[in-house]
Amino acid sequence: MNVIDRDGTLHWSEASVLVTGGTGSFGNKFVEIMLSRYHPRRLVVFSRDELKQSEMIARFNDPSLRFFVGDVRDQARLERAMHGVDVVFHAAALKQIPSCEYNPFEAIQTNVIGAENVINAAIDTGVKRVVMISTDKAVNPLNVYGATKLCAEKLFVQGNAYGYGRGTVFGVVRYGNVIASRGSVIPIFATQRTSGTVTVTDPGMTRFWIRLEQGVAFAIRCAEIMGGGEIFVPKIPSMRILDLVEAVAPGCKVEFIGMRPGEKLHEVLVAEEECRQVLEFEDMFLLEPIYPSWAFRAREGGKRPGAGFRYSSDTNSWWLSPVEMREFVRD
Repeated sequence: MNVIDRDGTLHWSEASVLVTGGTGSFGNKFVEIMLSRYHPRRLVVFSRDELKQSEMIARFNDPSLRFFVGDVRDQARLERAMHGVDVVFHAAALKQIPSCEYNPFEAIQTNVIGAENVINAAIDTGVKRVVMISTDKAVNPLNVYGATKLCAEKLFVQGNAYGYGRGTVFGVVRYGNVIASRGSVIPIFATQRTSGTVTVTDPGMTRFWIRLEQGVAFAIRCAEIMGGGEIFVPKIPSMRILDLVEAVAPGCKVEFIGMRPGEKLHEVLVAEEECRQVLEFEDMFLLEPIYPSWAFRAREGGKRPGAGFRYSSDTNSWWLSPVEMREFVRD
């Protein structure tokens, strides 16, 4: 059986899969779901952290797992790791906003040059499908992290111009804040709760939220349906920051400390300037490429939202209550 049929069906049990940044929050959940539900022939974890890799070896203890110590800044190492790989999920990134602001050269090396290296290595080693994990910070970015992820999105979309003719296609998954992931505000509120006071930058702030398992499942689904050049955006709920405080640290005093540099009051997953590219489906939006120089085919079944459309956390029609967020955090 082929890994990918003529109709585009992807057979995971026959596939060799690699995830960059594989010891991070996304990578750990991705490995868990892949091993329990999809049973790939081989699953490669590519990351810089040997300690976290050893912890994952002890946790999963699965014969299909392989571990490569390496950095996405090193294209030769990526090529070695991708030998015989069919599908790649690119989740490696420097994503701590203050750190990226202070170390912009480093953020560019990993988030932009690293993305280029993944693209080149995938094409040169014959990988069939590559999915990049992006963020709402890439939309109209105000900080270095968002700007580097926007550049990476552009590279991945246009990477199809080089890869499509050689059998390698690229797509992007863009979603919002991951509940309880490293660097999210939820663990910060949980820690501050013990003092009786939590710090909030602005009382009017809203954010998109997605569960880690949901984000991983969405990325896997997009790998199954992608044709090359799409940016996939799931429909996910918003939450007001004060409702989040009530969910995580009920009864605590709130201290307002002002907006931080590069921070937005509301976050956007589809900008108004992107509305002409958008197709809306029941559970997601799909952004078509602006300059498809390859054999791009539009997806059928979606509807055009129309001029002026934007998908923003403050105008969203789906809102999480404090009770619902408590359930998500507990899970």
